Amino acid sequence: MTLDTFVLSRIQFAANMSFHILFPTINIALAWFLVYFRVRNNAARGTPEARGWEEAYYLWTKVFALTFALGVVSGITMSFQFGTNWPGFMERAGNIAGPLLGYEVLTAFFLEATFLGIMLFGRTRVSARMHLFASVMVAGGTTLSAFWILSLNSWMQTPTGYVVVDGELHAQSWLAVIFNPSFPYRLVHKLLASTITASFLIAGLSAWQFLRKAENGGSARALRTAITVAAVAVPLQILAGDMHGLNTLEHQPAKIAAIEGIWHTERSAPLTLVGMPNEKEGRTDYAITVPKLASLILAHDINAELKGLDEFPNAHPPVLPVFWSFRVMVGMGVLMLAVAWWSAITLWRHRAVTGPAQPFSRLHLRVLAGMTFAGWVATLAGWYVTEIGRQPFIVFGLLRSADVVTDHPPSMVLGTLLAYLAVYVFLLAAYVVVLMYMTTHPAMPTADTPQSPKTAMPVRGAA
Repeated sequence: MTLDTFVLSRIQFAANMSFHILFPTINIALAWFLVYFRVRNNAARGTPEARGWEEAYYLWTKVFALTFALGVVSGITMSFQFGTNWPGFMERAGNIAGPLLGYEVLTAFFLEATFLGIMLFGRTRVSARMHLFASVMVAGGTTLSAFWILSLNSWMQTPTGYVVVDGELHAQSWLAVIFNPSFPYRLVHKLLASTITASFLIAGLSAWQFLRKAENGGSARALRTAITVAAVAVPLQILAGDMHGLNTLEHQPAKIAAIEGIWHTERSAPLTLVGMPNEKEGRTDYAITVPKLASLILAHDINAELKGLDEFPNAHPPVLPVFWSFRVMVGMGVLMLAVAWWSAITLWRHRAVTGPAQPFSRLHLRVLAGMTFAGWVATLAGWYVTEIGRQPFIVFGLLRSADVVTDHPPSMVLGTLLAYLAVYVFLLAAYVVVLMYMTTHPAMPTADTPQSPKTAMPVRGAA
């Protein structure tokens, strides 16, 4: 592979997007967790239980603020690349992409910016109802932001509602542009991915608090909430993924062929569990397959015909990264399902345990702590499947990526790429370190509710 301007620009955008997507993926759902913590605190006001919910809200608000800051900064950098690295995209599709990005700023970002200050600093300055309202508005803003961004991304995957005028794409029907065929599935899939990612982050860092004996009254409450949500969200994500797969098979069969390593059109296609795609020879080496299962899973018909990659000459994505990214995503999803249900069953068996106590052994807590960033792994793998699977198009079927790239010299793109990577590695490491510090040194908020004494229950299995 030659590191020309095109390849370097793709790597640079992938690096920027990979870094940026980590933070909205947490905050979209984390904001709604904060709303729940606030509701529970208000409902318990005047009782010792309120203090625990207050502590949970206080800690995770700080996590939200830190994550929000990194998401905004990296998002601005990423949006610049449409002009610096992919000017042809904005020249030819900017009449559609520009307004959708603008709607996100004018609605979601302004909503978040308006109420974020009240949410972060108004806890003791405004009424409990006003503070809850501000939290709801910020959570709504994060979800609305996802709505607009995913509308644009989905339109790039399944473009509808456009007309071509002098080589430029214009919106003929904004409803058709926004609510394009893949948008509902992609939005639900992303919202559930965020829910799962935030759940495992909360559960993992709360478990870390117990392991380090740094828990407070909110640690067990946050842990139980996150596990319960994860146990419900992961199965829903599997169902949503199946529906999304059916939609992708209809609109982007080349992507499905790359995901499953289907080289030739066939009926009752086998499912390849693992293997090594050999694009040069048009086969999957060392493949372990299950007969007919691909047709059953992908089309819900064991005798269904699935199109092979040979039907899309020079118009299908690179197989190796799509094939393995999908398996990483699915494998991580199965692991998260097992851990979530194991944890939920443990909670159910010890459902009499309430308040600041928790029923998990040290081994179980270590597993939860080790899964803290599992959602990030699954999210990145799924995003690579989506974005690499769209290639060689930037707008599927209409604009090829190679036709809209900048003409900057490769050395310039390489220099900025290395600078981005250095900054992102530093920021990501700093983010994780600060998260660990905040969870092991949870500052106590100024309470307007009675404080219950901290009753640190010994962890089961501790020496």
